Amino acid sequence: MEYLRRVLGIKVRYENETVDHLPNFIRTRYTLQRVYLDAQKAVFLYPKSELEQIVTLKKHLERVQKSVDCPVILVLEKITIRQKEYLLRDKIAFIVDGKQIYLPFMAVYLQERCDAKKIDREEILPSAQMLFLRFIYEGAKEMSTSQAAKDLGLTPTSISRASKQLEEMKILRARKVGVQKILFSDASPQELFDRAEKFLLNPVKRTVYVPKKMIEEKLLESGYSALSEYSMLNAPGVACYASDKISQWNRCMTNDLQDSDSQVAVEMWRYDPQKLSNTKMVDKLSLALSLREDTDERVEEAVEEMLNTLWRKIDGNRNGKALRNGLRGTKVNMRLLEEQRVTS
Repeated sequence: MEYLRRVLGIKVRYENETVDHLPNFIRTRYTLQRVYLDAQKAVFLYPKSELEQIVTLKKHLERVQKSVDCPVILVLEKITIRQKEYLLRDKIAFIVDGKQIYLPFMAVYLQERCDAKKIDREEILPSAQMLFLRFIYEGAKEMSTSQAAKDLGLTPTSISRASKQLEEMKILRARKVGVQKILFSDASPQELFDRAEKFLLNPVKRTVYVPKKMIEEKLLESGYSALSEYSMLNAPGVACYASDKISQWNRCMTNDLQDSDSQVAVEMWRYDPQKLSNTKMVDKLSLALSLREDTDERVEEAVEEMLNTLWRKIDGNRNGKALRNGLRGTKVNMRLLEEQRVTS
């Protein structure tokens, strides 16, 4: 990197050695490069898309740090004032080529200029997030908004706002077929989710603790309870459930766990978890979003295992549907040819 040599006299030597043993969610979001800054070993981390929120970014850096055992440096093309502030606050090393250098492990901070423009990211509507996740579960090819409204229990106004927001955020595209609005995408389900994840919210607004005897059978398992069902993770000592309403427990719930033998955790969700699940657990994508800030390596591995299983299942369903459609089309063409032969 010429910028480091020019302004600080630091020679950068790039190594051919790769960084192994990293989870897929790191490899899909970043390019890694081992380097020497003079005699100091380090790893340059190049984000492949927009910089993550600080909590998620710190989690990713901690995961990389465990694998490389040397300083990790974010290498950015640009940086906003807000991003610079939180990187400095959390002592996260970064380089913006031609603009800024912050290497706390070498006691270096140089600022020439930063991008003053601050872009406020629009927060996704809970209804839009539900619609997007439903789109992925349906194969991530195309989906009628009217059918999605029925499946998710959304009003015409809500589905219209949700689909419009997904278009405006460039997450999905839409076209008209008669009076029907069809959402579609050319990306694979996993690519689509990875690309949109920075917009997606943690579905959990808060967690309370409720007496076991007050829990209704229809509540879905959530948190570690659900993850233990979807993976090899051990079940937690305190069961966890999800609900979009908690007012029914106002008189008996507590904000902190007081008795692990008689209480369970109940997460209050931004949307009705029942709408995206057909099992006794919350859906896998919402669960992954609720746990993405958990830095426990066992949880990270369990979430990755769960998602890999999901992507294989969805891809298999997509391919099977495409094959069935192809066979159906072949049968129709053969029947038309036979009818033409008979009439001629």
